[in-house]
Amino acid sequence: MAWLAAAFAAVLPVGAQAAVSVVDDAGQTITLAQPARRIVSLAPHVTEMLFAAGGGDRIVGTVNYSDYPPPARAIARVGDNKALDLERIAALKPDLIVVWRHGNAQKQTERLRALGLPLFHSEPRRLAAVPDNIEKLGVLLGTGPTAHAAAERLRTRIAALGKTYAARAPVSVFYQVWQQPLMTLNGQHMVSDMLALCGGRNVFADETPLVPTISVEAVIARNPEAMITASMGATPADRPLADFAQWQRWPQLTAVARGNLFTIDGDLINRAGPRAIDAAEILCRQLETARSRRPAH
Repeated sequence: MAWLAAAFAAVLPVGAQAAVSVVDDAGQTITLAQPARRIVSLAPHVTEMLFAAGGGDRIVGTVNYSDYPPPARAIARVGDNKALDLERIAALKPDLIVVWRHGNAQKQTERLRALGLPLFHSEPRRLAAVPDNIEKLGVLLGTGPTAHAAAERLRTRIAALGKTYAARAPVSVFYQVWQQPLMTLNGQHMVSDMLALCGGRNVFADETPLVPTISVEAVIARNPEAMITASMGATPADRPLADFAQWQRWPQLTAVARGNLFTIDGDLINRAGPRAIDAAEILCRQLETARSRRPAH
């Protein structure tokens, strides 16, 4: 690892600006002698947050699938969530690396940490943590006013959704992550928080793993009123039937009987960045559709 240490020997520039400090999502305090100027983003949602915080032009490296906003597509790639190119990261001489706590290869991020490099862990588990992360990154970037303004706009939208939908008649929801094996999300995942904001109830919130594997029988037993899954890119009208094909064999399921089979763009709902609020708005509309399909009493 000597070549890495040498590459970073002169990373942090000497300047007169005041030190900046925040606490990240791993509970660790990150302190920089001065605002970061060269940043490596190791997750697509992080890249989106950095742009929102006013630091997009300071990202010198990122990972595959960091494609939003459009200028992010021109940033140099340093790997993906499975493997990082440590030599490439070293050559970029970053003064801040923002990692996805459970999405990056832990051994590799620990090698970067061992060099004394500042690592900010970003892993929002609640929708409100997205604007909080943006503000913290703004502190580390020295772009506080821009980051605060962006964060406040998101908080306003989140609050409006809660005011409109959170107290409405609850809709039980099965969120399908994968078909084979059948996987869902528990109550600690941000998607579950989004559903609650919309007046939804995750039928598998009580599962212990964050992404549990479940059985078809378990879904039938909990009989959700709506089923939702993510699909990549656009979601044309014929997609729900394809995404939920296996459930057509159980027409007695309330979600199937009422046609409450919904898809949502995976780039919105799978990334814990600013566009997660867009996903929440879509989820709220979908659950409202499910409410409208309830039989009259």
